[in-house]
Amino acid sequence: MDNILNKSKDIKDWLIKVRRDFHICPELGMEEFKTSEKICNLLDEMGIEYQRGVANTGVVGLIKGAEKGKTVALRADMDALPILEKNDVSYKSKVDGKMHACGHDAHMTILLGTAKILNEIKGDIKGNIKLIFQPAEETVGGAQPMIEAGVMENPKVDAIFGLHVAPEIPVGKIGIKYDKMNASSDTLNIKILGESTHGAYPQSGIDSIMITAQVINALQSIVSRNISPVDSAVVSLGTINGGTQHNIIANSVQIRGTLRTLTPKTREMALSRIQNIVEGIPRTLGGRGEFIREEGYAALINHDDMVDLVKHNGEKLLGEENIIIINEPSLGVEDFAYFLNKAKGAYYRLGCRNEENGIIYDGHHDRFNIDEDCLPIGVAMQVSNVIKFLK
Repeated sequence: MDNILNKSKDIKDWLIKVRRDFHICPELGMEEFKTSEKICNLLDEMGIEYQRGVANTGVVGLIKGAEKGKTVALRADMDALPILEKNDVSYKSKVDGKMHACGHDAHMTILLGTAKILNEIKGDIKGNIKLIFQPAEETVGGAQPMIEAGVMENPKVDAIFGLHVAPEIPVGKIGIKYDKMNASSDTLNIKILGESTHGAYPQSGIDSIMITAQVINALQSIVSRNISPVDSAVVSLGTINGGTQHNIIANSVQIRGTLRTLTPKTREMALSRIQNIVEGIPRTLGGRGEFIREEGYAALINHDDMVDLVKHNGEKLLGEENIIIINEPSLGVEDFAYFLNKAKGAYYRLGCRNEENGIIYDGHHDRFNIDEDCLPIGVAMQVSNVIKFLK
């Protein structure tokens, strides 16, 4: 473990250079063409074989050990966000209105650093390592298209690990979560239909706004009355539009919202209740309700034995006192979940916070940044995870 950590620290300057190069030139989801080219150039320098253009801009590298064995995959997301950076740093984004505000520049760098070390010691490795550089985590979700393109096959992936920089955790520590870590998501599109008439004569029409009020109240009862208090779910309605003028009974109202759940069972139950409410209440009041679901990401559920492996490696590398057990799942989403549906694995948090240096802002903030000391720690963790699993 000391040797792995030392090797990772030895390439710290290289890691910082690579990360800042990514940070200066951010690209949005499915537009990561220059980012992809930089990754391929670095893999060429290392002599690692790869396939590019997977699911549009994705890259998949492969390191073959000296002997046949299992295959472990590591994943890094590539895309940036449509945010104007306000950090005053030498490596500030040069692309107006775009910024690596969620640490994906660090994720790619850590995966490349991990590849660099593993490639140097591949003669001592039994098995294979796949390097998955995934596009569009922030937008359309590049994980599922990459899986459909076959990245978990040929050779078949037996386990997969991923990490995310964590501005809530001090640098030098990691956060691990057993079982349910991130929620699933669904976009809710609801339309309530009535019949317009003059506002002075409401009896002549069907008031879609009044019906909508009843529907909204009923939807809020799903979490409080249909889901166990020890489970977690969220039904949030973000937009509502209806009506044309103050003295006209509205003939239609449109609502958009989001559903977040932690288990497939709760997800299906909540969707069924939403459908029943949206269609049933308007019918009893003389109107009509329509519900269209846009399926989002699946819930991210870690495999406990793989979390144990990460925990063991973290304790050996960083010390038991630097391992944080996360007790509560996040209702945010992460499409690494799709990889975990195909192979066992674990997703964990890598501390990058440094209050003394003002590195305190959450992801998706225009002043988000990382303490770059986290880069060699991330590399050492991922190298250790690969070696431990393959052994």
